[in-house]
Amino acid sequence: MGSEHVLSADFAPVAALLADRARAAMLTALLDGRPLAAGELARTAGVSAQTASAHLGRLLDGGLVTVVKQGRHRYYRLRGSEVALVIEALSRISPPVRARSLRQSRDARRLHEARTCYDHLAGVAGVALFAALVGGGLIEADGGDAYEVTEKGEERLGALGLDVAVLRRSRRRFAWGCFDWTERSPHLGGALGAALTGRMIELGWFERGSTRRALVVTDVGHGGLADSFGCVLP
Repeated sequence: MGSEHVLSADFAPVAALLADRARAAMLTALLDGRPLAAGELARTAGVSAQTASAHLGRLLDGGLVTVVKQGRHRYYRLRGSEVALVIEALSRISPPVRARSLRQSRDARRLHEARTCYDHLAGVAGVALFAALVGGGLIEADGGDAYEVTEKGEERLGALGLDVAVLRRSRRRFAWGCFDWTERSPHLGGALGAALTGRMIELGWFERGSTRRALVVTDVGHGGLADSFGCVLP
């Protein structure tokens, strides 16, 4: 930008991209963190393949999604965690979507219990884990919404196979309290939150649910969470 002075960001174009229900549905589906094909996103948004293609083109041009190519196939994903944060933030100030069927009610309950917030644990389980990490002296506030891992925390996380020193050097923000839009309390975000969530899935503590973004805590997970972090889930 050189010496040019910037008074504010021009967020109107981004807001316009988000102000369409079909595009909003696609972006919400991509909060799962995993790439999806255009056909899957079209079904999620309830639009034709041609309409979905036009919407995805606009999201690409606007920098909200990116394309992952695998052979002849193209998959879409959010451009990064910053985009996920914007969507989650808007969810906090938006009215809830009321369940109109038993299936929708069941899906909502599963997302409420445990889900991914882009790539880290959210919902009741995420909030409970964050509280246990703080209460157990494994992480501590480091100014604002930032958090740092204590010596005790490094040992405990290291025992699970996480290299905290490497995560600190990540280009991504290290650890912070990401406000959970369903629980109105923070869960653990940042590079640490993503790495811990990924590791817990690898260990079989959580499994991907049938509802997109939903996670299901396993019996092994209940024991692991309690033993490692003093986190007891219902």
